[in-house]
Amino acid sequence: MKKYICSILLLLSVTVYGGNVFHNPVLWADVPDPDVIRVGSDYYMVSTTMHLMPGAPIMHSKDLVNWETVSYLFNKLTDSPKYDMKGGTVYGRGQWATSLKYYKGKFYALFAPNDSQGGNTYIYTTDKPEKGWTLHSRLPHFHDSSFLFDDDGKFYVFSGTGRLQELNSTLTGLKTGGVDMTVFKRDSTETGLLEGSRAIKHNGKYYLLMISWPYGKPRRQVCYRSDSITGPYEKKVILEDNFAGFPYAGQGTIVDDTKGNWYGVIFQDRGAVGRVLTLMPCRWIDGWPMLGDENGKIPAVMNIPVQGYKKMPLVVSDDFSSSKLKINWQWNHNPVDNSWSLTERRGFLRLKTSRVVDNIFAAPNTISQRMEGPQCSATVAIDITHMVNGDKAGFAAFNGNSGLLTISKNGSKTSLVMETAVVNLSDRDKKIESVDVSKEDSVELKVNKIYLRIDGDFRLGRDIATFYYSTDNKNWKSIGKEYKMQFDYRRLFMGTRYAIFNYATVSSGGYIDVDNFSYNKK
Repeated sequence: MKKYICSILLLLSVTVYGGNVFHNPVLWADVPDPDVIRVGSDYYMVSTTMHLMPGAPIMHSKDLVNWETVSYLFNKLTDSPKYDMKGGTVYGRGQWATSLKYYKGKFYALFAPNDSQGGNTYIYTTDKPEKGWTLHSRLPHFHDSSFLFDDDGKFYVFSGTGRLQELNSTLTGLKTGGVDMTVFKRDSTETGLLEGSRAIKHNGKYYLLMISWPYGKPRRQVCYRSDSITGPYEKKVILEDNFAGFPYAGQGTIVDDTKGNWYGVIFQDRGAVGRVLTLMPCRWIDGWPMLGDENGKIPAVMNIPVQGYKKMPLVVSDDFSSSKLKINWQWNHNPVDNSWSLTERRGFLRLKTSRVVDNIFAAPNTISQRMEGPQCSATVAIDITHMVNGDKAGFAAFNGNSGLLTISKNGSKTSLVMETAVVNLSDRDKKIESVDVSKEDSVELKVNKIYLRIDGDFRLGRDIATFYYSTDNKNWKSIGKEYKMQFDYRRLFMGTRYAIFNYATVSSGGYIDVDNFSYNKK
């Protein structure tokens, strides 16, 4: 009865408000660690994608609701061979928690890779994000950091738990004799780090938004405020909400519109789909940016802040007819550039094997897009004519715990296997120590083209993937079992993704041609 009433209320809200409202989460997909800025009437956002390449997606919006990926900060990271999955991996590491700012006609982005080699901070710049970014400088490591460009022309970085350091005028290093101090420490109510620094200056005051892990209480968003950048700072809890029954929301930023209204952009953990994006009012009360509605809660339905703009999909279908990959695709670690092509067979994505490995987690050139809630479905069409003995290719709900549709070539026999794979990584180097594989079902294939489908259900309490195959893209057969997807911050630390893969276990040289990726969000 309760579910029925909620459905009626939701229907009424759509009927009353029409296309002028959105429903939280504003992006029901993995978009963690957001930083958002406004430049004129344009909004730009950066998120975390860690071991995925290209990395640090820059998204653009006109209304804070519909976001389009327009660029990435970098195509590859090369400080360590682990980015190529050699001597270890960077699963769950790589690019983290980027800070995005605009100052005197130029955009700046700062992030520190969270890995043991080459972990120093990067600063990228551009005069237009859509054109791409240029590496400006490398600095010491700043954990979960935030730029602040002050009115007096001084440049600062907040990082860790209340660490404040001043940069030189060229943003190429710390300023000699500049500010370098801890402006506050966690109080007796807190446990662990206060992370996810997002610094702004408003009406002459300095604000630092951070995620908090209090003793005996759920995660929350806090704000530190001061009249001086060096302190003293006072603290206030500005959001504490387990919105829609999922775990508590926390970490993000605030941003205004051209009319002086303010909004909070905060992520929420939602299990296997990852960390989703919520949008809410920000109300200035007694000089504090209080997040949520009048009751301090994330609204389920809310007016779109700026009206009149079309919907922009985050995950897209692709027929691979272009000579360039659509910007929505990302590779697992650095790709092997000469082992994939969109031009060798027009209208197909060719994935060649380039390295002999024994599992998907070590496979180069696995290509992926996000999965989305509440439900989604994707179909991939693959020509397997040129697979060779020992090759494994297919389609996955990819994460540290993965559900796979694996096409396996063994001599003259080809089979489709629905299997699960769980990776075990070393703590230090994220080396693949073992992969626990369980084969749930299999069928022999007599065709050279196969259609594979994975449906995802991320509604509360679900996190289920189901698997199907077809030889004609019309008649579908279920294969294997429902698979319970999982999110694990100790390993891949990302939401589950649709992934297309092809790797060799005996000898390289084979390839598959991917004809189409068809996606539908429900």
